[in-house]
Amino acid sequence: MKLFVRMIRFQGGLIALLIGICATAFKANAQNVDLFKMQDEQNKKDAKEKTDITTSIFKTTRLINGQSIENTGAGILDLKISHRFGTVNSGAYNFYGLDQASMRIGLDYGITDRLEIGVGRSTYNKEFDGFFKLRILRQSTGKVNMPISISIASTAMLSTIKGPSVSYPINFSDHLNFANQVLIARKFGDYFSFQLTPTMVHYNIVATKAIPNDLYSLGTGFRLRLSKRVNLTGEYYYQQHPLQGYHNPVSLGFDIETGGHVFQLHFTNSTGINERSFITQTDGRWQNGAVHFGFNISRVFTIVKRKSVK
Repeated sequence: MKLFVRMIRFQGGLIALLIGICATAFKANAQNVDLFKMQDEQNKKDAKEKTDITTSIFKTTRLINGQSIENTGAGILDLKISHRFGTVNSGAYNFYGLDQASMRIGLDYGITDRLEIGVGRSTYNKEFDGFFKLRILRQSTGKVNMPISISIASTAMLSTIKGPSVSYPINFSDHLNFANQVLIARKFGDYFSFQLTPTMVHYNIVATKAIPNDLYSLGTGFRLRLSKRVNLTGEYYYQQHPLQGYHNPVSLGFDIETGGHVFQLHFTNSTGINERSFITQTDGRWQNGAVHFGFNISRVFTIVKRKSVK
């Protein structure tokens, strides 16, 4: 009986010893393990395994007059109405430009998330225009780290305004002009975005041989967030060789988001709205008040709904 009691005591002591050893080991190991640090490292590892695309670099597909890096989404139709009043320096008789106006109405459609097409009609020079815009690169972080977004845009413009009578025949192609652009943009946090737009405007026919058919310019634009729904925007195109009597276009405005559409208010020295008109035929100057007040309205409609992913 005594032997049995001794065996039980021995086994109890052995178990207590093992428990003590395990507790000491766990305590020592716990002091060297930071669970929060481990979770943080795991999150960073997971983030590197996926690509996070940067969105809302600008609020609409047009910065003010020119194209922005943004595209209309796949299956989305965007109705755009752009309106320019007369110049502010036209005086009280013309109600400081409000008695006069030029406008463009356009329809843009997203074929895919990368490809957008559009058509429009401008009262200035009675021009029709059609364009496509294609995303090449998208700013992103994570598995694919891309610091900038790049798109290309190409626009064809057809002037239907009647010109003076001439002795030589006028071909249909003589009414056509083109613009080709590269859009390079980056979003710096939630509050600031910047874009560069190298541009070439091609005239199929020019008045004299002294005027080149191809005109090159460099556009710049920015967006500065002022509040959740209001952004300050700016746009400027520097022309390498401006046509005589015309100036570099400068525009400043505000983007206001009001559920379902974006309302843009701005001042610009450009009367025309398509690429040929506002880049190469800007005749106003800010210095003497030849500036137009205007607005753009964008309203989107879902034409093709995306298929839900289960």
